[in-house]
Amino acid sequence: MKKYHALIFAVLTLLGLAQAQQQSLTVYTGRGQGLVEPLVKQFEAETGIKVNVRYGRDAEILAALQEEGSRSPADIFWANTAGALGVASERGLFIRLGDSVTRVPTNFVPASRQWVPLTMRLRVIGFNPARVKLEDLPRSIMDMPRLTQYRGRIGWTPTYSSFQDMIAAMVMQFGEARTRQWLVEMRALEPKSYTSNPAMMEAIRSGEIDLGSTNHYYIQRLVRAGQPIGTYYFADGDVGGLALVTGAGILRTHKNLTAANRFLLWLLSPKGQQFFTSEIIEYPVARGIVLTSNLLPIAQAVAKSPRVDFEKLPLGTALRLLREAGLL
Repeated sequence: MKKYHALIFAVLTLLGLAQAQQQSLTVYTGRGQGLVEPLVKQFEAETGIKVNVRYGRDAEILAALQEEGSRSPADIFWANTAGALGVASERGLFIRLGDSVTRVPTNFVPASRQWVPLTMRLRVIGFNPARVKLEDLPRSIMDMPRLTQYRGRIGWTPTYSSFQDMIAAMVMQFGEARTRQWLVEMRALEPKSYTSNPAMMEAIRSGEIDLGSTNHYYIQRLVRAGQPIGTYYFADGDVGGLALVTGAGILRTHKNLTAANRFLLWLLSPKGQQFFTSEIIEYPVARGIVLTSNLLPIAQAVAKSPRVDFEKLPLGTALRLLREAGLL
């Protein structure tokens, strides 16, 4: 009888452990903790699924996944950039997602269906309206080297992933030689390099520089706080207005496929998408979301960007060109 009770206890223990495992999820993310944590807490409260999160830059997460291999505990990679998602897809880290997930976004779903976009950001020019004349700004970012009157007053962020994705898109559209020439010509304007977009936006606000290429939401956060930073959009389809997506995919190392799908669908739900737009001021990828007043309508925002296959972004080439230019 004691052996029987011991066996029953062991079986129940194993079942309990299995159930606990089913109710947990591990997410590796290149997105900031300030953004991810509130969403994770809401998801946990609504579903009862415990989410363990590992934070780091996209490159750090990709390196960790490669080092861990099949031993990785990660169920989901939630990336800050499309370039990182493309690298993960190329390395075969993702499974193919089901239609229930990939049919939600209205744009930017890759042909492989191995990851799903969650938000969109636009590359734009942030500028000091008191010091920059709109008529001075070109219709294309490729013509920015002509702004010799702003020599030493332009900022950029060569070490930032979104800037690197833009350079990769430039390579796709114009080739290595033209992109290298653009970098050389821009360096002749003696731009100031910043390690982050908030630091560059503060430099514009304080008068240290006059303008710089950035993601739209960095400007909008300052505008919401009452700071007079202007937004300039290049002509429709220009690489300087590249739409950059964040997104996520389910890894081959997943332990809880049901919970992973549930998490992605929650991020794509009206509640998740509205949080991205209202709190982070990024563009949603699902229908029916109310935009903040300073954002372009979705159709206009999408039209600002060239058509890019994010899974084919030559990120390695872009990084090499930036290193050759002495920017990394």
